[in-house]
Amino acid sequence: MPELPEVETVARGLQGSVAGRRILSVTLRKTDFMDDPTAIERELPGRQIARVERFGKFMLLQLVSKTGASEMIAEGGKPAEAASEALLVHLGMTGNLALHFAEQPLDKHSHVIFVLDDGRELRYTDPRRFGRMAYLAGETLATELLRFGAEPLLVTAEEFARRIRGSRARIKALLLDQRVLRGVGNIYADESLWNARIHPAKSGARLTARETETLRKALQKILRKAIQMRGSSISDFVDAEGVAGEYQQHHKAYGREGEKCFRCGAKIRRIIVAGRSSYFCPVCQRAPRGAMSRKKSMKRAGRLRASKG
Repeated sequence: MPELPEVETVARGLQGSVAGRRILSVTLRKTDFMDDPTAIERELPGRQIARVERFGKFMLLQLVSKTGASEMIAEGGKPAEAASEALLVHLGMTGNLALHFAEQPLDKHSHVIFVLDDGRELRYTDPRRFGRMAYLAGETLATELLRFGAEPLLVTAEEFARRIRGSRARIKALLLDQRVLRGVGNIYADESLWNARIHPAKSGARLTARETETLRKALQKILRKAIQMRGSSISDFVDAEGVAGEYQQHHKAYGREGEKCFRCGAKIRRIIVAGRSSYFCPVCQRAPRGAMSRKKSMKRAGRLRASKG
């Protein structure tokens, strides 16, 4: 599903094209991915879109309140003290939020149509409907956003170290945990760990201070580069203008099982960490102490069970 760079790409595109536009009407088709379809139908018509921004893997279409005051999320991604109103959108695996001219035929998977005051339509299309859409306001919005961890592009060295080294969980699991860092997914976790030469199964608590800071810098560098290249188009991701990303051409680990490591020439391997496929170089990213013995023990146990069968 789209991760931080892909969602940032879509949000920036929409910010440049729909910010300041007013929503005249809302048409809902399939609604099973919505928190409260009635609230969307009731609250959005007549509202002006003040701003479109990313929050983790979500987009927030911030709305001008009924009093006419635009209440933004404070800079840095933390909720503002004043009450806010926003349409929260998660693209799921196959979702797309894009502008269309009204005369363009509707896709059969277009489930939400916002008619804007310039005659265009903002359409949410999602074949698999694994996304999420919700109108949130005031404390409900603030509470929702506080569930998530630090912004990876802004997190300080001190906070990153506290969140990573304070846990015995495996580093890959920590990077994917949205309560630790919001927005990082499987692609950019693997790419950052490869760049930092850290094995995905290593415990966060076992990372040295130097490794932790190297990882933070690698993560931020890779995310920024991916944003510049409009994200990674692994399957069907396109931005708000229908353009595919290009960063997949620069992947060093993700999806490269059996291919040569760009650094040492060893073959990239794949293991399961935190329930997800994890790609790494067995030479550049040495397995943590004890990991190989556990693997051998599991193989030995499997052979014993097979022999008894």
